[in-house]
Amino acid sequence: MPVQFQPLNASSDVTTTKTLLHEVIPITGSIVSGTYGTFPNDDNIKNYSHGMFQSVYDYPYLSSSANHIFDITVGYDEESGLSGSGNVQNAKKINMYNQFAQVLLGYTGSTDDGVRKFESDLILDGTGAMKEVVFVNFSRLLTKDQIKKGTFALSVGTGSTYADPFAGGALVLQDALATDSSYYASTVGGDYGLLYTSSSPSPTDTAVGNVFYQAGIAVITASVFDSVEYNSAGDSIVDVLVSSSISGACDDFRHRTYNISFNNTTEINSKIYFCRVANNKFNYSANPTYLSGSQIRIKNVAGDPPISYITTVGLYSSTGELLATAKLSEPLRKDPTNELVLRVRLDY
Repeated sequence: MPVQFQPLNASSDVTTTKTLLHEVIPITGSIVSGTYGTFPNDDNIKNYSHGMFQSVYDYPYLSSSANHIFDITVGYDEESGLSGSGNVQNAKKINMYNQFAQVLLGYTGSTDDGVRKFESDLILDGTGAMKEVVFVNFSRLLTKDQIKKGTFALSVGTGSTYADPFAGGALVLQDALATDSSYYASTVGGDYGLLYTSSSPSPTDTAVGNVFYQAGIAVITASVFDSVEYNSAGDSIVDVLVSSSISGACDDFRHRTYNISFNNTTEINSKIYFCRVANNKFNYSANPTYLSGSQIRIKNVAGDPPISYITTVGLYSSTGELLATAKLSEPLRKDPTNELVLRVRLDY
C-alpha cells in the first residue's frame, strides 16, 4: 500500500489516442482452388445441407488446426433477367442477394421491394446496378476491424476455356482509387470502394465490383466472366447462375481464383496517464525492508537525503481501490533533487 497518493488532473494528466495497426493478408489461389484433395471436392472446402454458401479453410476443415478464411455465395436480384421460378435454387439466390443488400446498403424507401441494388458507382441512385454477383465474405480472423482502403486485390482467371482459366494471365480487381476519400462512400454497412480492372483507373471507368471495408465483404459482378466457359461443361456464367446450384457456381468461381490479398486493420484505443512525481514526493519506499531498526538501509550518513527507487506505478480509484499496475523496465532513482513524469498507457 502506498504511503501517499498523487491525484491525476483529468484535463492535463489524462489523454486518449487511437492507433491503427496493419498486416498483409495473402491468400494464395492454391488454397482456394485445390491444394488439398481433387478439385472441386477439396477437403478444405465445406458445403452445407442448406446449400446457400460454402466455406473455405486453410487446412482440411475437419482438422482442429483449420482456420476459417472466407465464405462464397452467388445471387441475383429478383428484377434480374436471370430470375425465373424454374431456376435451380432461384429463391435462395434471390434471398442471398437481398440479404447482403439489406445489410450493406439498406433501403430506398420506394414502393418497389425497397432494397438498394449493388452498383458500379458511389451514388446508389439505381443506375449501373449489378444484379448478378458473387459474394466473398472474409472471416473476421483475417480482416480484424476492417480492410485497409486501397489495398484490396483479387485476381481471377478470364481465360476463355475452363481448362485453362489463367491463359494470358489473371485479371486483377482492385480498389485502386479508395485511398482518396472522394472515391469511397458510406452506407449502413460501412464504407465501400469500387473495384476496377486497372491499377490506374479513371473515375469514369466502369467498376466491376465493390469492397465493403468494415464488413470485410467483396461483391463482384458476374459480367466479369461473360466471355468465358465458367464450368467444365462449357456453360457461360449466365447458364451456371440459372441451372447450377449455388455450391456448384462457387466451385467454378474458386476454379478461376488466382490470388487474394489485402491489408487488415486493428484499431487500438489507448488512455494515457502522465504520472507526475514531484521533487518532494515519493522519496520513501513502502517496502518494509526499506527500514532496519527505524533506519533507512540505503543511507550511510544520517544527514544524507532520502532515496527511493520506483519500480511500479499503481492507478487507484477515488476510494483507494487499486485498478491497474504498470511495471518499469528498470528501477528509477528518486530523491528530493529530481522530478519524474511516468507515462502509463492502457490499451483496450
